Amino acid sequence: MFIPEIEKKSPDEINSHQEKQLSGLLKYLQEHSVFYARRFKENIINISAIKTIEDLVKIPVTTKDDLQKYTDDFLCVPKNKIVDFVTTSGTMGEPLTFAMTDKDLDRLAYNEYISFSCANTTSDDIFQLMVTLDKRFMAGMAYFLGLRKLGAGIIRLGPGLQELQFESIKKFSPTGLITVPSFLPKLIDYAKKNDIDYKNSSIKKAVCIGEPIRNPDFSLNALGKKITDNWDIKLYSTYASTEMGTAFTECEVGHGGHHHPEMIIVEFLDENNQPVADDEAGEVTITTLGVEGMPLLRFKTGDICFHHNEPCSCGRNTMRLGPVIGRKQQMIKFKGTTLYPPAIYDVLNGIESVDNYIIEVSTNYIGTDDILIKVGCKSVDEQLEKTIKDHFRAKLRVAPEIQFFSKEEILKQQMPESSRKPITFVDKRKSL
Repeated sequence: MFIPEIEKKSPDEINSHQEKQLSGLLKYLQEHSVFYARRFKENIINISAIKTIEDLVKIPVTTKDDLQKYTDDFLCVPKNKIVDFVTTSGTMGEPLTFAMTDKDLDRLAYNEYISFSCANTTSDDIFQLMVTLDKRFMAGMAYFLGLRKLGAGIIRLGPGLQELQFESIKKFSPTGLITVPSFLPKLIDYAKKNDIDYKNSSIKKAVCIGEPIRNPDFSLNALGKKITDNWDIKLYSTYASTEMGTAFTECEVGHGGHHHPEMIIVEFLDENNQPVADDEAGEVTITTLGVEGMPLLRFKTGDICFHHNEPCSCGRNTMRLGPVIGRKQQMIKFKGTTLYPPAIYDVLNGIESVDNYIIEVSTNYIGTDDILIKVGCKSVDEQLEKTIKDHFRAKLRVAPEIQFFSKEEILKQQMPESSRKPITFVDKRKSL
């Protein structure tokens, strides 16, 4: 298992290393970024006075609106140095565009190399890549580059296609899967229906992307349990985004995604853009290190997480990121209760009769939030709606409206032709 030396250093040494890199980043932004040079000037910021991580609070945060409105002003290189264009998934609005240089692709490969190493991957492993490499999707390319750098085998299969997934597993004997975790119960269900001996296959682990599989205390949530109760494989949770070009991946201990301090500076901020206490959840705010094309300074991701600073038994002393509690913009105020979509997912994933679902949030006639859950299932009996609502009342104290559809109808809505990953949350709320 490869661990970068900086990740085994003391917290003070890690901090010192990051502050040296921060100084270089600020100079680079001053010289090459139209957006940040303007921001420094407008806010009368002397970058030479920003010497510590704590000094970052003197600089205004960067938002998705900034990136949307001034995309070209973030570019720090001539356009002839760009070798790849990627876009975000657009989960929280219009997709954001990022331009990457050859150096940025090397950085991306290194990030996934150390991330897969964190998840106990070696050159002896073969991974079945169950995410797309096309549609301007950074993640699929990142996994491919990282596994290639590590020397592991790669089977580029993409999402869906259960029959082909098992045909490929039988033919190539991969040891791991890279997938959105909610696809695994579908794969298991297909195997059971088609008498496939999946439990004795070559698969030993899965690197799970895009959805949480753990609760804040690191125990498996309903989705994680649904997988492991039916398939004895090791699950590794990850957290990443196009904007940060960096991943937080669990080690074998499974107590949070490890921070790679050579790649990124992370702050956890409150509503007033001030650091939260160590025992409080805050918005993940990142400053990228080593990015050439479009580096970001104090970018607010919108994701709310806890963080943990105690050393891990795996040998790393880096901060660990807890599961995403929710996205700030997706917070729901429903009948006096504050909810985030992951809490709703967890209830639905724990109900055996629910095959798939979409959550729709809208604004009602009095201006408050309403929740409609479209449930896909094989058959509906008069007790199912009551069962679902009882689960919601027991776990979240409130029960949303339920509508039933066939699982095929929900699947079509989840995966429209242009989508790169399943859509499970639709926000129809009006701005008031």
